[in-house]
Amino acid sequence: MGSGTGAARGGTTRPGGADGGQGWSRRRFVGALGGATAASALTGCAGDEGGGEGAAAARETPQATPPGQPSSSGPSSSAAPGSTPGASGPRPLYLGTYTSAEGGGKGIGVASYDPASGRITGGATITGVPDPSYLAVHPDGGTLYAVNERERGAVTAVRLADRTVLGSRVTGGAHTCHVSVHPSGRWLLSADYGSGSVAVHPIAASGALGERTDHVTHRRPVPRSGQRGPHAHQFVTAPDGGHVIAVDFGTDTVYSYRLDEKAGTLTEVAQAHTRPGAGPRHLVFHPGGRYAYLANEADDTLTVCAYDASSGRLTIGRPQSTGAKADVNYPAQPALTPDGRFAFLANRGDNSLARYAVEQDGARLRLLGTVPVEGDFPRQIALSPDGGLLFAANQRSGTVSVFGVDARGELRLAGEPFASPVAVCALPL
Repeated sequence: MGSGTGAARGGTTRPGGADGGQGWSRRRFVGALGGATAASALTGCAGDEGGGEGAAAARETPQATPPGQPSSSGPSSSAAPGSTPGASGPRPLYLGTYTSAEGGGKGIGVASYDPASGRITGGATITGVPDPSYLAVHPDGGTLYAVNERERGAVTAVRLADRTVLGSRVTGGAHTCHVSVHPSGRWLLSADYGSGSVAVHPIAASGALGERTDHVTHRRPVPRSGQRGPHAHQFVTAPDGGHVIAVDFGTDTVYSYRLDEKAGTLTEVAQAHTRPGAGPRHLVFHPGGRYAYLANEADDTLTVCAYDASSGRLTIGRPQSTGAKADVNYPAQPALTPDGRFAFLANRGDNSLARYAVEQDGARLRLLGTVPVEGDFPRQIALSPDGGLLFAANQRSGTVSVFGVDARGELRLAGEPFASPVAVCALPL
């Protein structure tokens, strides 16, 4: 999840950056929007870079640290990490941040939420995971995966039963910003924003990661004017399971790969190009498997895309409004209710959540309006597994807003936003 246009950690803000401001920039070297001159690369943060095959930082014994308190000797939370409590009981919530940003967190935030009211309570920290700006969970619920968004990009595995950090693996790229797990549970997919590359790592039965089996850099088409290189922003599995999709902000391209599920290798099968300067960031697939919805960060649009499962080819449709009324807006992440009836979009700049009705079996989106996110710079959004709650991670305000989602796709704020340092990812289980 990261922004193709802004926010990393300690350092100066690049010109025109979406995630800039408040003393950090989301990426260490990223081209400015609108064809402006790219900012200079920032120097790496002090300390371990989150890499190495089984990096030392990731081998630290994790501690659960209540916000603002000294580290304790062990974890604590009102919801058992990785557990699957009943609908009436508390459920786990994991929070991504930048540990090297001024005012950032100390690691992966741990809290719980009430699935009925949406109220977030508790708060602990899994330490030993540098700059965990995006999170994903294994299909069996037993292992959490985090990116280490640093100059030497890496991914880290955490066993949730006891919050033990199982180790890290370098991706081979820079500033890893997105991670997802293949539905088989055997492969971890990651995207490196800084180097415009994607990687595949095998997942052992324990949940730990093996050495990467493939690494591909987006070399064609050439990045658009104003970009210093390709900027892979997302790497996810298509509904058919055999194809994996990479969204690249710098090349205005969505790449389709065939994944060899035995070897963990990638073969490019198709490219889909947005209009020049769109800056595609993230997409989400409709549960029917025939359509996807692509957020374009640079030109402030959302697009319906047709998907052909037999070839892995994506066809990008006509851009449409994000509903934002602010002069400058950078759409971040789209999300979809489990039944595929409603879509939502985080608008950074407008500080709103756009609501869409999904029509014609997924082929059409109809804008219903926007609601204030009650925070500043909603970097990422996610729905609870049952679709009844929407969580918005607000980077600049350092909060997580929670909304109830009703049968008409309307959003109702569920209490006061929860304080979370430099909140850039919320993962409700």
